[in-house]
Amino acid sequence: MKKEKVELLAPAGDLEKLQAAVLYGADAVYLGGKEYGLRAFAGNFSLEEIAEGVKFAHRHQAKVYVTVNVFLHNQDLAGLGDYLKSLEACAVDGALFSDVGVWQIAREISCNLPLHLSTQANTTNWATARFWEEHGVDRIVLARELSLAEIKDIRQKVGLELEVFVHGAMCISYSGRCLLSNYLAGRDANLGLCAQPCRWNYALVEEKRPGQYYPIVEDERGSYVFNSHDLCLIRHLPELIEAGVNSLKIEGRMKSVHYVATVVRAYRKAIDAYYRDPEGYRFDADWYEEILKVSHRPYTTGFLFGRPTAEAHNYESSDYLRAYDFVGLVRAYDASGGIATVEQRNNFRVGDVLEVVGPETELFTQRVAAMTDEEGQPIEVAPHAQQIVHIPMEKPVQPWDMLRRAKENSSIKYEDKNRS
Repeated sequence: MKKEKVELLAPAGDLEKLQAAVLYGADAVYLGGKEYGLRAFAGNFSLEEIAEGVKFAHRHQAKVYVTVNVFLHNQDLAGLGDYLKSLEACAVDGALFSDVGVWQIAREISCNLPLHLSTQANTTNWATARFWEEHGVDRIVLARELSLAEIKDIRQKVGLELEVFVHGAMCISYSGRCLLSNYLAGRDANLGLCAQPCRWNYALVEEKRPGQYYPIVEDERGSYVFNSHDLCLIRHLPELIEAGVNSLKIEGRMKSVHYVATVVRAYRKAIDAYYRDPEGYRFDADWYEEILKVSHRPYTTGFLFGRPTAEAHNYESSDYLRAYDFVGLVRAYDASGGIATVEQRNNFRVGDVLEVVGPETELFTQRVAAMTDEEGQPIEVAPHAQQIVHIPMEKPVQPWDMLRRAKENSSIKYEDKNRS
């Protein structure tokens, strides 16, 4: 019996990111509603927006999963049943939960939504997976702290779907269960309000020497002792697919549309290449080079090949690596005149050299030879956020193609800590 193709699952922080994720190749997206989700500062969706997003995704044969993964207090239960029923009415394809109370309420109201157990529930063994399978859960998002061998072992002992994170930020706390944000900033990570204090600047203070700060490493600013590198498993998709994983998940509901589109496109190409010829599959370095162009921290393979060493953390800086600026999104293209209508996302000007890439447009580079505003007046620069401009293109483009510009004196050839 032929196995189903693995699902590529992308984050959708708002409706535009949902649309970009689907158009750039995601098989499914996950998003948060205005309630019960663990990303309070993402755009998040009203029920009307969820319904609109579902319709768009379904038109493109993609699925939509909604996070209902907060840890609930008694007062949170009052509207939960109605919310689950509303998601069902929107034709959502599944709901992610971490609190067993969500599962209990869903059962009591005879909700027919497929239920996916969130990574926040810390599933790290086959016995737990088997328990949830026997209680009707359709999918488990495995904890990030599992090795490939452990994933294979779980797969051999359960039949439900397994979802695994392959790309994005890593939390230093076990699958996101962190008290630092609540303690230091009064914002509860387990209610979607994480302030990311693990990325802050720390130094050691001895009790009887107040005011004397001792860096843990040689850095006058202190040490980023909890600052994990970002996860990137694009080189290791065959191993995960052959291990029996059903869904490959990209983290980043609070990331930009450029991040979502670029990362999805690279993983889509890698997955499709594998399925075209599993035996002859060869990794293409261009896929990795593409995901170096989004804002990211240095990459690591996380726990996939064993416990991370010190090299999986950055002890000197919590800064992102940013080699490119996302400067525009193509909204329309006049083929007769070769003119693209572009929505500005970052300041750019005549003379800039831009890369152009899209869902169907292969990457090419061109100089901005001229530019006009909406009234057709020549302009030298597009400085205003979401300003509409018209640019002559050297090659045909399509709506949703992205324009980006390399930063001055930057290189995307960062040191790669991944296992090759």
